[in-house]
Amino acid sequence: MKKFYRKLVLTIKEKFNVSGMTCSACQQSVEKAVKNLKGVNEVSVNLLNNSMLVDRDDSISYKEIEEAVKNAGYEASLKDEKKEGEITKEDPFEEDYKNMKKRLFWSFLFMIPLFYIAMGSMMGFPQPKFFVGREGLLNLVLTQLILTSPILIINKKYFTGGFKALFKGHPNMDSLVAIGSFSAFIYGIFAIYRLSNGFVMGNEELIKRYSHEFYFESAGMILTLITLGKSLEARAKRKTTSAINSLMNLAPEKAIVEREGKEVEIDAKDLVKGDLVIIKPGANIPVDGKIIYGNTDIDESALTGESIPASKGPGDKVYAGTTNKTGFIKFEATEVGEDTSLAKIIELVEDANATKAPIAKLADKISGIFVPCVILIAITSAMYWYLKGGDFEFSLSILISVLVISCPCALGLATPVAIMVGTGKGAKLGILFKSAEALENLHKVNTILMDKTGTITLGKPQVSQIILKGISHDEAIKILSGLEKHSEHPLGQAIIKYGEEKNLEPYEFNEFYSLTGMGVSGVYKDKAYLAGNLKLVEEEEIENEDFKEELKNLSQKGMTPVFLTDQEKVLALLGLRDNVKEDSKLAIKMMNDLGFKTIMVTGDNKITANAIGKDLNLSEIYGEILPQDKEKIVRDHQKNGDFVAMVGDGINDSPALARSDVGIAIGAGTDIAIESADVILIKNSLMDIVNAYKLSKATIKNIKENLFWAFFYNTIGIPIAAGLFYTSFGLKLNPMIGALAMSFSSVFVVTNALRLNTFKIHENKFEKDSFEENKIIIKNL
Repeated sequence: MKKFYRKLVLTIKEKFNVSGMTCSACQQSVEKAVKNLKGVNEVSVNLLNNSMLVDRDDSISYKEIEEAVKNAGYEASLKDEKKEGEITKEDPFEEDYKNMKKRLFWSFLFMIPLFYIAMGSMMGFPQPKFFVGREGLLNLVLTQLILTSPILIINKKYFTGGFKALFKGHPNMDSLVAIGSFSAFIYGIFAIYRLSNGFVMGNEELIKRYSHEFYFESAGMILTLITLGKSLEARAKRKTTSAINSLMNLAPEKAIVEREGKEVEIDAKDLVKGDLVIIKPGANIPVDGKIIYGNTDIDESALTGESIPASKGPGDKVYAGTTNKTGFIKFEATEVGEDTSLAKIIELVEDANATKAPIAKLADKISGIFVPCVILIAITSAMYWYLKGGDFEFSLSILISVLVISCPCALGLATPVAIMVGTGKGAKLGILFKSAEALENLHKVNTILMDKTGTITLGKPQVSQIILKGISHDEAIKILSGLEKHSEHPLGQAIIKYGEEKNLEPYEFNEFYSLTGMGVSGVYKDKAYLAGNLKLVEEEEIENEDFKEELKNLSQKGMTPVFLTDQEKVLALLGLRDNVKEDSKLAIKMMNDLGFKTIMVTGDNKITANAIGKDLNLSEIYGEILPQDKEKIVRDHQKNGDFVAMVGDGINDSPALARSDVGIAIGAGTDIAIESADVILIKNSLMDIVNAYKLSKATIKNIKENLFWAFFYNTIGIPIAAGLFYTSFGLKLNPMIGALAMSFSSVFVVTNALRLNTFKIHENKFEKDSFEENKIIIKNL
């Protein structure tokens, strides 16, 4: 018998910095080079922040990935891991902006006099005498050469990067700029030689022909205008990271701790778990912790978007980046460095920015062949006009115009800038998208499945009614509290809390069993007891005839029933009420108005589920659903063609969250639920599903606008630059105008994306739920 062995492969996700990229063609080249490596499962290159996210297995090293990028004509380096306790606050675009400003300043310093002496006479501006007429012609052209040369040196990056990429077989934006401006510069030098020959030989016709064919101002102006566009683009890019920067700035750099009874100020990055941190009114909190002394109001709006400060006292949690408004508090640090809530939010936003939305694939496919096609169009157009009888100057002008107007910067920026602004805006509002794909997919959702407890409701049930038969109130609660002692279920915790309020000590059970989806059982003084739902009672065939009417009444009031039984009969029936969140009703109404199919999926009693579901006007209601069945319901709706979002907060929701097209976790839920989800709502409000959907829709609309502009611009620009309308309408594009138009196309895309910062969320002006105030009723049958 043959045996087959499968090698265990370790999957590693790593982030890289990539330098040298200028357009979507660069991005595509890097992505292609890494994707072709054996052992690389997935790669996503982000042009906006020059980063690359690689999913690889351990059969390939990061060094091999760096080498592959280098062979493609670029440089890559593994991003350093953040040190514990450190949040990097530097703006990734700040250095780029400073460099661009410096280059722009020196380029204009030489460009202004160059433009004046080259074009001034045509505009009627006075010229120095030694530049005028036949005698000053050589002085004029040599001065243009002297002024143009520094501009080329200042902007040498276009030539080094462009020609390197061209020779590697991956031409990019820099290649187009380099070919265009260098062609103009070389032709200018050629014209000088021809002009010199004319003077030496006394050939007036040759002098006349070449006296106006110096393209130095075009070469210099192209480089300067493109640098201007890049500077404006870099400036606008800084605004795209404003959300992340504002989050980073929330963490104070210093912290006051208590050491040996004394207050000591230390760097916040040096805080460790267990430190006693002192926070005075008005100070920002540096790490997560638990208050051990004092009462105060904490402004958590920066993390949650909730404007009303939260009252905090001993035992309550505080979070890094929030602000102490009123009182003096002392807390114990429980999470520091990259484990704090603030650091995790920043990491989620950064990870989302590093990923790529599916809509970007269209631009990627086009950019892979775009630049080579542009070079081919430019050469073909120039040859066509030259062979048709046009002079060399006209043909060269066509070549340069096509090259510079076609630079695909806008194409490469169209998606990542909108994603960065969209995810950053979401973070400010307490909506965290784990990936660009999640941000895009959310706007496709037409069906929303929601868990009940902790999602639609507060998740804090209270004992509201107790029906007893053959057992005393105190005895029933002591048994139930003992059974639920080891349970984490909210219903069990509510019963324990009720017992504590009545000062009833729970019984100690010898044996304890958890019955998934039904309840718990245990043994006390050699007698077995069970606590759970109707399914458990029916499964164990326990007689419950006397409680059927009471069960119906509880369920119709929206209460969740919990039975207490021995092995023969029901001893007690408890009705627990979990009030609907104040804004759930309005949020579900808005979802219905938007055309969503709204569905509640709960393990609760069917009658109870129906009572709550009908009050909320839900489309469908599933009650008494086991955890594994939630995932099946998601699959069933997907088979019917629905694009499903699942909303939940518990461990039992995680399979359904993972199966759904978009998993949405309520922020206060379990770590497993949050890990399985694509979107996290920090504020625990269903209203943010509506807000997240609208933000997703606004972002995708913005991306489509950007892509339309990028495609439309090139579709119109290239034919004009190629001279397609010259014969019929005399329409021809000056290379300098082409360079200016190309530069501002990128600025337009970035500026358009920044409009997402004006996105407004729906205010939580909610309706109070319809359930009356909780009053406990005790009844004996």
